[in-house]
Amino acid sequence: MTAVAAGLEAEPAIEVEAAPTPLPLSTRWRIMAYLAVLIFMIAYGNPHGPLIGLPVSFFLKNKLHLKAHEVAMFGLIATAPVYVGFLFGFARDRWNLFGMKDRGLLAVFGAATALIYLAMAFLPVSYPMLLIGVMLVGVSYLFVLAAKDGLAAMIGRQHVMSGQVSTIWLVVASMPTVIGYLLGGILSDTLEGQNAAMAARILFLTGAAVMGLIALYGLWRPKPVFDTLHAESAASRGHALADLKRLAGHWPIYPALGIWLLWNFAPGSVTSLQYYLQNTLHAKDAQWGQWNAIFAVSFIPPFLLFGVLCRRFPLRTLLIWGTAVAIPQFIPLLFVHSVTTALIAAAPIGLMGGVATAAYMDLLIRSCPTGLQGTVLMFAAAAYGIDVRFGDVLGTSLYDHFGTFTACVIAITVVYALIMPLIFLVPRRLIATADGEAPEGGFG
Repeated sequence: MTAVAAGLEAEPAIEVEAAPTPLPLSTRWRIMAYLAVLIFMIAYGNPHGPLIGLPVSFFLKNKLHLKAHEVAMFGLIATAPVYVGFLFGFARDRWNLFGMKDRGLLAVFGAATALIYLAMAFLPVSYPMLLIGVMLVGVSYLFVLAAKDGLAAMIGRQHVMSGQVSTIWLVVASMPTVIGYLLGGILSDTLEGQNAAMAARILFLTGAAVMGLIALYGLWRPKPVFDTLHAESAASRGHALADLKRLAGHWPIYPALGIWLLWNFAPGSVTSLQYYLQNTLHAKDAQWGQWNAIFAVSFIPPFLLFGVLCRRFPLRTLLIWGTAVAIPQFIPLLFVHSVTTALIAAAPIGLMGGVATAAYMDLLIRSCPTGLQGTVLMFAAAAYGIDVRFGDVLGTSLYDHFGTFTACVIAITVVYALIMPLIFLVPRRLIATADGEAPEGGFG
């Protein structure tokens, strides 16, 4: 019998979610610290994130001379494992590797991802190597991501702190994004020169080191984090179809995922914007990295603001007002005519989207059916990957057809406006409470 099978047999079947239990402030801070370190490291190891993904995109553009739509297609293919991300989440919800649940996934697949990065570090840099390597890393990495997502959602729901978990999740994940964009832009300059092979080696060795640390982190079991959680998986061997049926019949996930899909589609906000800034406004690689860094860091103040407001106002209020502010998010780019003004515009663009992003994450956590948090959160991750890539393809098509970034701004604004009607389809009881207050009847 395999360790996975043994874990499935040992996992208890619990059909009803226990009543949420608020924790003392000191315990909550310890849990948040544990999650912060885990989220930080996992964000750094992301093969599609700025530290790894940005230099790869520059290599494709500048060294292999791919056109905008060709770079977008590379991303579309390389992120293919993400499109079935819910399968990794479903595995997380049902597996119990070595009796360690999420910690087992972190340890096993953190180590596996590190080994793949290590192999990439010593292979010649080429299009096939990058494509195959990024895909293999992505498969292993998704198990690690599923463990983190499922664990964070469990903590948020069981301790009635989904808003606080969303805040720490997004704030901490933004930090390596900012640093990664800055370093990624600088690293791309090295990739331009004769030391491209060495730069790629350093890049992938860094990824290997980070994922190795995650594997070790999975072996640690701090009591404030894990002794305060109760098992809630409804999975037992032979009942996968029953779990899927329960998931399909859980109405709250549909408007929540619909909002998430629309929010992350944003046609033209990636490759088209890069080509507009670099080809039209003549921005350098490092300046494109700086734009993304400013954009990402500008989300942090509204994330923190949400962390305060979520304890005082019902989530429904924050969803409505956050969306209203976010709809015109990219309109400032219509008034950009230089690299300097583009860098300045990145700040308000980021600020306008922060509260909405945190509110949507909070909604996703609240909307999960009991015991299937990993499945729903990884479905959201898959939706994000699909959205970004297909939105990128649509955006580059609009940009190439009309020859102006204005078409992309119009498309993004229209898509964002479609979010508001979906908010009113969310069950009112689920979003009628602030953080620290359990919804009537529980989360379900």
